[in-house]
Amino acid sequence: MASTGASRSLAASQRPPQGRSSRQDKYSVLLPTYNERENLPLIVWLLVKSFSESAINYEIIIIDDGSPDGTREVAEQLEKIYGPDRILLRPREKKLGLGTAYIHGIKHATGNYVIIMDADLSHHPKFIPEFIRKQKEGNFDIVSGTRYKGNGGVYGWDLKRKIISRGANFITQILLRPGASDLTGSFRLYRKEVLQKLIEKCVSKGYVFQMEMIVRARQMDYTVGEEMFRGYRTQAGGRVCLSGQVVPISFVDRVYGESKLGGNEIVSFLKGLLTLFATT
Repeated sequence: MASTGASRSLAASQRPPQGRSSRQDKYSVLLPTYNERENLPLIVWLLVKSFSESAINYEIIIIDDGSPDGTREVAEQLEKIYGPDRILLRPREKKLGLGTAYIHGIKHATGNYVIIMDADLSHHPKFIPEFIRKQKEGNFDIVSGTRYKGNGGVYGWDLKRKIISRGANFITQILLRPGASDLTGSFRLYRKEVLQKLIEKCVSKGYVFQMEMIVRARQMDYTVGEEMFRGYRTQAGGRVCLSGQVVPISFVDRVYGESKLGGNEIVSFLKGLLTLFATT
């Protein structure tokens, strides 16, 4: 235990000074895709626009899992348009799960920070500079979006989806007490080395992966800041946990295509939750 405490103290001492931003910072966006042919050009354009307007150094890594709708071909065209230094296509032959997609993507990331988000336009890239600003302000290891604090909520979903989302988070809060309000969200900013260490510890796949990442972060004494979501069809709210300030961020229900959430994913989530409860 003393060794663990010493390791945590060493890790904390090696973090950059609070509020200080390095000119060498680079942000790698991991975009797992499966049947996102219509959405991919839009999300990439919005990402490029946001980063360019804020003079942020970036790269976008597309991890396509053998989409039958031609997503890979669209990604290849985007790579030609924006250049291989900005768009990196790192495909896989078949659908292998969200967690392993992040593991695959981070192997190719050259940034010192990693952003994970959905490729279906649920997360608007224009708020990424706010994530970055809050990370610097609070010197967080992780900045995570939340739909379940403050005056936010979820709009634009049917009753079934609301019950699933709220129920999953409610059960998780009771069983795991993670210290974060939204464990199933997937709009986050990580220090790269923190994400790498968390990935080494995580054993889950699919949607459970997002939940386990926050639970493991708590165990490893990493700091987590939460960003507030407010939006159009879908809305969420919260606060930055240490500074007490809130930043509105749009969370929009997918524009094209169908949700990947189905019965198998729900069963997998429940199994993963019980596994974490028994092992953490």
